[in-house]
Amino acid sequence: MTTVRYPRVAARPQRFPDGYLAMNTHTTQRDDEKINILMVDDQPGKLLTYEAMLSELGENLIKAHSGMEALEHLLKTDIALVLMDVSMPGMDGFETAQMIHAHPRFQNIPIVFVSGIHVTDLDRLKGYQHGAVDYVSVPVVPELLRAKVRVFAELHRKTQQLEILNARMTSLQDEERRRIARELHDSVGQLLAAVSMNTAFVAEESHKLSPDAAKRLSDNAAMVLEASKEIRTISHLLHPPLLDEAGLASALRCYVDGFSERSKIDAKLDVPKEFAGLSKEMELSIFRVVQECLTNIHRHAGSPTAGIRVTQNESCLRVEIEDAGKGIPAETESAFGLLAHAGVGLRGMRERLRQLGGTLQIHSNGHGTRVTAILPVVRVTAVPAVQEVARSL
Repeated sequence: MTTVRYPRVAARPQRFPDGYLAMNTHTTQRDDEKINILMVDDQPGKLLTYEAMLSELGENLIKAHSGMEALEHLLKTDIALVLMDVSMPGMDGFETAQMIHAHPRFQNIPIVFVSGIHVTDLDRLKGYQHGAVDYVSVPVVPELLRAKVRVFAELHRKTQQLEILNARMTSLQDEERRRIARELHDSVGQLLAAVSMNTAFVAEESHKLSPDAAKRLSDNAAMVLEASKEIRTISHLLHPPLLDEAGLASALRCYVDGFSERSKIDAKLDVPKEFAGLSKEMELSIFRVVQECLTNIHRHAGSPTAGIRVTQNESCLRVEIEDAGKGIPAETESAFGLLAHAGVGLRGMRERLRQLGGTLQIHSNGHGTRVTAILPVVRVTAVPAVQEVARSL
């Protein structure tokens, strides 16, 4: 049995420059760091008023004078809360909120509308329909506005803490997989290799045994060989050694070929010969997404085929996995948007990608399912921020 060495590399979750999804280089905040609150209003006087009301909170207050300027700030900065006027020339607050929440990265950013004109119940309803978490009428009570903003600020900090814990758990799980894979190969695998060699030595004297004993010896040799294959397969599924030794493309080819052989599903892989600008964490996350999707196809889809396509340009890497199975039930697909109700595998995939600034989308019908994962990579040329928003929507 060939010895494969698994390097002891600790997985370190981190954020990378956001190409397709944003030029976002912020890091996770600590409790003592200020959070960013984006105030959007076309009237400078109102922005100064909001700044005076909220300054005692000690947070970082960012001003934007239009919806487009607000989108630019969102792309460049980690925004915890958007405080936005409804009545603005050009793109009003409702349209801006719609664009913000249509972007995969900003779907969960809380938006509080402020208006002295649109104050009817129908206006409030429209605000909530466009994703607002609150609707404040003018004149604004300073104490009330501060209390509302303080709640969202603390919620943002708690969310950041959970994200740190999730990243740490993912890192520990990957390290444990690597350790178990190494132990299986180097310990159990080597023991089975020794048993196989001893069995081969005894087999040379099998002519001295009775026919029944010789047959049992042959059966033992076959079972040891099968056990060795199973150990090797399990070890590689836990952590593919090719990922460390030869890179993502080779690891995916090896895995997809093995999956096709084991599952009898005709899986086709379209992947570049090499990738640029990918960290070890990104390569591992992409591999896990493909692995999880193919496992789901085998267990649930009932599809005879599977297609995996990986493409990369100067700003992002895109992974698409398709099958021709029975699809995902509508209630399951809709629940995917709510992390608490999604399956464990779906939650894991989305969390891995989110930690790296990426997104995961699922489209399914009665004729199959398509999973699309997008990860930002280091960009070679810059694209104006607002153009990036329009392109990604």
